[in-house]
Order: sequence, then C-alpha cells, then structure tokens
Amino acid sequence: MMNRVMRGAAALAFAACMMAPTDALAQKSGGILRTYNSSNPPSASIIEEATVATAFAFAPIFNNLVIYDQAEPINKPEVIRPELAESWSWDATNTRLTMKLRQGVKWHDGKPFTSADVKCTWDRILGKDQDAFRKNPRKLWWQAITDIELKGDHEFTFVLERPQASFLSLLASNMSPVYPCHVPVRDMRTKPIGTGPFKFVAFDANNVIRMERNKDYWREGRPYLDGIEIRIIGNRSTRLLAFSANEFDITFVADVTAPLVGDVMSRSPQAKCELVPSGVSTNLLVNREKPPFDNPKLREAMTLALDRDAMIKIVTAGKASISGAMMAEPEGNWGMPKERLLKFAEYAGTPAERREKARKIMQELGYGPDKKLKVKVGTRDFQAFKDPAVLLVDQLNQIYFDAELEIIESTLYYGRVTRGDYAVVLNLTGSGVDEPDVTMVEGYSCGSERNYTKYCNKEVDRLIDVQSREVDIAKRKELVWQIEKILIEDAARPIIFHGFAGTCWHPHVKGHVLHRNSIYNNWRFENVWLDK
Repeated sequence: MMNRVMRGAAALAFAACMMAPTDALAQKSGGILRTYNSSNPPSASIIEEATVATAFAFAPIFNNLVIYDQAEPINKPEVIRPELAESWSWDATNTRLTMKLRQGVKWHDGKPFTSADVKCTWDRILGKDQDAFRKNPRKLWWQAITDIELKGDHEFTFVLERPQASFLSLLASNMSPVYPCHVPVRDMRTKPIGTGPFKFVAFDANNVIRMERNKDYWREGRPYLDGIEIRIIGNRSTRLLAFSANEFDITFVADVTAPLVGDVMSRSPQAKCELVPSGVSTNLLVNREKPPFDNPKLREAMTLALDRDAMIKIVTAGKASISGAMMAEPEGNWGMPKERLLKFAEYAGTPAERREKARKIMQELGYGPDKKLKVKVGTRDFQAFKDPAVLLVDQLNQIYFDAELEIIESTLYYGRVTRGDYAVVLNLTGSGVDEPDVTMVEGYSCGSERNYTKYCNKEVDRLIDVQSREVDIAKRKELVWQIEKILIEDAARPIIFHGFAGTCWHPHVKGHVLHRNSIYNNWRFENVWLDK
C-alpha cells in the first residue's frame, strides 16, 4: 500500500507543487517582511537544534528533498510535494527509495547542488562523516538507513534495513534540510548557506537576523519579497504592542496565546489571527536519576497532583486538549481516544480525588505538612513555558512540596536539560511532524538526545520499532496506543496538555497559510508577498 501511495504522490507532485496560492493573480514583488523571534536562536543550524526559534528564523535559507505543501494547512502524506527531489519511487520491498534531483540548482555561494550533498548531509547525521554535528537531536529519525547509493550527480537511493512507514513524512519536515557538503558544520551555525529562496545576510545575537532575496533561486519568479528582517525581542508585551503599531507584519509563530488574541484584535481589528493546534505539548520532566526523584512512587504522586483542566482554563482560556504523548483527535492523527485515556488513574476522577491519593503517597514516603520536599522547578525563559510553570509549582506545593520556580536563560535551557542538570522541569515539546516516529522516537527511545528524562524501557523500544514497520494505519494506531499505555503507567514524561496558539498578520501580508498540526513546517516565505 505504501509503495503504491508514494509512487502516485511522486507522479502528481510536481504539478501540485507549482499550484499558486490563493492570491496568485495579484502578487507584487518587493518589500521586506518584518517579523520577530521571541528568543535568541542558539544557532542557525536547523539540523542541530530542537527549538522553533531556529526553525522559524532560518527555514527560508534552505530546501528539503520534499516538503509539505505550503498552501495546505494540514501536514499529511497526501500533501507532500517535491522540492530538491523532482520525483521519487519505492521498490517492491519498501526498503529502497530512489529520488531524482532537480538540475541546475546552486548553493548560495554559487557551487552546484548534487547528490553528493544529500549523501554528505545524512552521513553527518548518522555519524559517518568526520565533520560531525555537535548536537544531533533527530539522529534516531534515520536509524533505518544503511546506505545512500549515488547514481551520478542527480539521482540517488536511500537504502533502509527495514520498511519505515514515516520515512517520506520525516523528509518533508522543515527539520530535514539538505546541507552543502563543501561548507564546514561549524560555519552553518553562524553563516548558513542553502539553496532556498533567501540568502543569509546577518545574525546579530539578541538583536536581529536578516536575509535577502536569492536572485538565482531555482523556482522561477520566487520569492516575491526582497528580504526578511527578524528582530529578537524577549518581552511579549513589547513585541505585541510593536505588531499593533505596524512595526511588524507578522507575529512569531504561536506567540499569541488564546487570552491575548482579543487584545491584539482590539488594537488591530483588520489583522488576521488564527488560533490553531500547535503540535506542542506542555509536559513534566522529572530527573529519574536524581534522588529522591529516582523513586517511582514519588513520580506517581507528582503525576496525580496535576490539575490539567485548571492549567488549560487559566493558561489557554480553555483552548487546549488533553491527550497522551500524541496530539489529540481530531486535529491529531494518532492520539488515543479520550474514552480510553480517562480510564487511567492519572486522568480518572476529579483533581481533588487524585491529589488526595498523591498526599497519601507522599506521607508513605515520609513527607507531610511539617516535612516538605524542597525543590527548584526549572523552566525556559520563554513566556509559553513560564505561565504553566507557575501553576505547576502551586500544584506540587499542595502535596507537601516546597517548590520554587527557577527561570533558565533560553540559550542555556536545552543544554541543561540534555545534560540532566535539573531535578524537575516544566517543558514544552514541539513535534516536527505529527508522527509516532518523531514523538515516540525522540521523547522515549533509549539513548535519544531529546529523551531528557533518560527514560528507557526495552519493551517500549521494541513496540516503537514494530509500529514503525507497520504500513496498515489501523494496526499501527493500536500499536501506538499500546506504547501510550506503558508511558502513562511509567510516568515517563507526563503530558499536561497539547496547546493551541495564535499567529497574527496584517492584511497586507498575502499568500501565507498557517499550518494546523505543526509550528515548524511553513516558514519558507517564498509564496508570501506584501500588498502595500
């Protein structure tokens, strides 16, 4: 089935990719798109980073082999289009994916793009190239690759050790750009070179990022914009007021919370604001290796203490959903049905009932009103993290904790959690694709860089591998829900809620389509133009 679907997608993809956006008959060339980033990106290297701060800012510089249709709001296999790969086909075993590349494409420094760049990119990810990545958060996405066979400069084959139903979906993520083989990895962190619609100009840390139009872009007539300017502004009130004052054309992705949409619209009634599922979960990280949090009973009590409904009401004005690791239905394709989820002790009953169970566990562990567990609850210096973290501290303190909030500077945050330099953290996790091979593999596989709690369950690893091979969607969902059950029972990384968030833009911004199940995958800006 996968083979037939992917062959059909390849046959139709080129024409679909060239479809013009809604405003296609009235595009205007010129102008600088002005936006902002809510934190300083740790680097410009998308492959090495896990944050949308990098993905949003530097996506216009790059191309993928394939990409989710930028004019389609839902990322799914049916809307995967060509980018650097013009066509693709699977063999009968679904273990060999052959791609034919677009010819005449140049890197921004004028050197030709070839199949060697593809091989070099994935050899670096897989650790087969001497110029290795310093950070490699998505290496496990590609663990099925055994070889990349080149057939000239414009054709190659990914060779997999087993079928991987998600493989093309992972390639289509904005987190999977192709890098130039002739540019050292270290340079890609500060002065990235791509094949994309915009060229890098400047990255002035904590100040501004600038890009200019790639006049030699392979897609004729694109981009329409002369350039992009991204200011780095840490204070949300400051940046939203600046948007309302027309200093910015579009907000940072998902920066406008549900309670703030009304405020923005009252100041800018002509603006368009869309509140959509973000593909980002708010979750609890507990360091399983640091006493006393190495005790599973203590972690169980912490999970029972969570009042998800209160957090959703206060932080998101009710605009969020309760689910397990995978995004909830109907926006998500893989979320466990709610009637199943509510049968688990961690979700069943009222918050008061669950909290009473948590207090009893804490008392059994020797804690109580006169002996509280002192802990710092860390979170990122990012408003979307800080708001729920304040509530988490309060909820833990209701079960005999003496918790206080610690704000971690944004550029240091992921380094600390990756090293395990924390006890308890309120975390947000964005998924590059609504896919079990992303969410499950990154967050819960033994040895994954993004498995910040160091959770390791061999049965979970086995089931992750089994579901990844399964091309029957119904059977695959049941396997995913088996994994969800174990993760909930193990309190592996308790999910508090899956967020909705808003992005706003002024009416003169045309051609932009906000994606509804990922915040990562629609920031090329090559179809965007300014009607000024």
